[in-house]
Amino acid sequence: MTERLSENKIVLVTRKTRLDELIVRFNTELQARFYVEHLGADFSDYQDEDRCYKGALRATQTILARLGRVQVVDRAFIPNFLFGPNDTVVALGQDGLVANVLKYLDGQPLLGVNPDPARWEGVLLPFAVGELGEVVPAVFKQQRPIRQVTIAKAALNTGEVLYGVNDLFIGPKSHTSARYQLKIGARAESHSSSGIIVSTGLGSSGWFRSILAGASGIAANLAGGKPQTPQKSERKMPWDADYLYFSVREPWPSKTSSAQITFGKITPKEPLQLTSQMPEHGVIFSDGIEHDFLAFNAGTLATITLADKKGQLVV
Repeated sequence: MTERLSENKIVLVTRKTRLDELIVRFNTELQARFYVEHLGADFSDYQDEDRCYKGALRATQTILARLGRVQVVDRAFIPNFLFGPNDTVVALGQDGLVANVLKYLDGQPLLGVNPDPARWEGVLLPFAVGELGEVVPAVFKQQRPIRQVTIAKAALNTGEVLYGVNDLFIGPKSHTSARYQLKIGARAESHSSSGIIVSTGLGSSGWFRSILAGASGIAANLAGGKPQTPQKSERKMPWDADYLYFSVREPWPSKTSSAQITFGKITPKEPLQLTSQMPEHGVIFSDGIEHDFLAFNAGTLATITLADKKGQLVV
C-alpha cells in the first residue's frame, strides 16, 4: 500500500460521458451503437471520448490517492453533497462541470482538469492530469494563485436560494410568456416576455455575448446599417466584477405590459426584484441546469443580487 502524502481530503468530481448516457438510455453499448449508426452518425467518436475520459479518470485517481484521502462524486449528486470547509475540490471534465460545481462551494479551492485537451478548449480547465502531482500539494500549502469569481444569487421570499456562476434564467418552463413585475432602483413595470437572463463576469463570454450580438444585429439592420460585432474586450466583464447585467428576452408591450426596462446593471446597492404573476410553470435555474430549479409562481418575490461568497478557482 502506497503511503499518502497527507490526510487532506480531496473531492474528485466526475461526469458521465456521452457513451455512458447512451447506455443508460439503450441498456447496452451494442444497442446504443445500433441506434447511432442507424441514423448515419459515427459511433467511434463516442467510444474514443469515453476511452480518453476513463483513462484520464484512472490516472487522476492514482495521482490523487498518493496525495490525500480521495472521495469520488458524480456531478449528479453535487447539489446534495456536503463539502467540508477544508476540502480541496478537483473537477475532471468540461468547463460546464467547473461552473456547476463552483456554485455549491463556499470558499473551498477548485481545480479544473482537462481530461481531453485535443477535444476540449477548457477555458476553466487550466491543468492537465499530469500536473496534479505538483499542483495539489501547492494548494494544500496555499502556494497557488487563486482567481476569485463573482456568483449571482436568487433569493426567494419562500426562503429558497439558488446561485449561478455563469448566469441565471428567470422565466417560463416552456416556450410560453412569462408574466412578472420588475423593479430595479426607483423604476418598476409589468412585463410579458420570454424571461430574463442575469449574467456574471464569468458568463459574459457565453449567453450574455450572444444576447449582445443578437441585439446589435437587429438594431443595425433596422437602421439600415451593417451589424457591428462588439470587440471581445467590450463584451467581457471581469470574473470578479462587483456587478451583474440583466437582459429581458423578447419583451412584449401591450395594454398591461411595458418594455422600457429591458437591460441594466445589478449592484449590491441596487438589486433586481421580480414578482411572479404566473399561476404555474415559472422557474429560476442557473448555468443551463434546467432540472435544478426553483419554482417561480404567482406571488413569489425573487431578489437577484451578488452572492456574499465568491468562487475560488485555482490557476
